[in-house]
Amino acid sequence: MNHILSVLVENKPSVLSRVTGLISRRGFNIESLTVAPTEDATMSRMTIIVKADAVAFEQLTKQLHKLISVYKIADLTEGDAIQRELALFKVSVAPEKRHEIIEIANVFRANILDVGRASMTVEATGDESKLSAMEDLFRAYGIKQLTRTGKIAINRGTHD
Repeated sequence: MNHILSVLVENKPSVLSRVTGLISRRGFNIESLTVAPTEDATMSRMTIIVKADAVAFEQLTKQLHKLISVYKIADLTEGDAIQRELALFKVSVAPEKRHEIIEIANVFRANILDVGRASMTVEATGDESKLSAMEDLFRAYGIKQLTRTGKIAINRGTHD
């Protein structure tokens, strides 16, 4: 089962290395990882997705709590959390077919970021299934480039 961890850590060099090193030494593969400073510039939030059973996951969180630079860990797997990813699609498209890409983007509430002579770049945010559906549709036109971020997640306001 994939588990989503939100880990609040010190915003200092080598913290990322220590956290990911601990996870990999325990034999877990990191499925997704995002890190960025928080509203407090001295702290960063790591959103980590790992595949583990319940017992192994509990052991992993206990080990992470032992790291000095880790302040708080939240399991957002089962809870009422908001989850999003970002994707950028560079799609091959002839000028006479641009309207089709624009229509697909509008249906998915995506944004057109760039228009070239033979391509368009589309930005989309959403859950994994939404971005995968867009990818499937764009494959019919030819995807020149595709990049996706890892998941980010945050508890809903009911957990304030």
